[in-house]
Amino acid sequence: MRDVSVIFPAFNEEGNIRCTVETVIRALPKVAMKWEIIVVDGGNSDATALVCDELKAQIPEVEVIRHGQNRGYSAALKSGIMSTKYDLIFFSDSDGQFDFRDLEQLIFWSEDYDIVAGYRAKRQEPLYRRINALGWNVLVRLVLGIKLRNIDCAFKVFRRSVFDHVQIRCVGAMVNTEILAQATQLGMRIRKVKVSYFPRRQGKQSGTNVHVVIKAFRELCRPWRKLRQVAPDQGDSILRLRTLRPQLIYQGL
Repeated sequence: MRDVSVIFPAFNEEGNIRCTVETVIRALPKVAMKWEIIVVDGGNSDATALVCDELKAQIPEVEVIRHGQNRGYSAALKSGIMSTKYDLIFFSDSDGQFDFRDLEQLIFWSEDYDIVAGYRAKRQEPLYRRINALGWNVLVRLVLGIKLRNIDCAFKVFRRSVFDHVQIRCVGAMVNTEILAQATQLGMRIRKVKVSYFPRRQGKQSGTNVHVVIKAFRELCRPWRKLRQVAPDQGDSILRLRTLRPQLIYQGL
């Protein structure tokens, strides 16, 4: 078994975050010797921050990182990655729509692959959301040449070494696409795994917000060389920025 860092970006998930954390804790002993759970409070306007504080007080493995204001999903994920300490990094949404028992098969395949990317087996969602997802995947294939099913699925395991090379430049919801585009260009090994997916129980989905969609589309349509350029030995990969961790935690950035 491996040691695993879990990241949950959380924005206005007061009704879901506790159940999500408690559910993943029940799954982790089957796949990990040691683990940590990093919840990134994305400048919430509800009581998510209060619930996160309660979880941290009750569960020693839980760490909370705060963003003073909503800086977006990408920034939350990046802060979480920079704060990890174990060799495997798993991230997922904090809305409780995934079955964390599926984490076992992702960890299994991580022995042979750099990235294990889940894709939703059956999307129990309205037709318009399924059409949006299909359109996005087709667009990503046309623009970037990435042939991964359900590329935006937030249920992925990464070897820590991936983030010694990958740089996150986008600020919006396109972070999954950006990471996998760079990983593909670098020749990293990627495995696709079918995972279960449930309807949202509480809260509001932000993925179809018109502003989120427009921002993701703009980031996808940036000049190709800017999005696809990968220089592993230049610039700042995510883990080269690890020295920022004290500021992230103690200054609430």
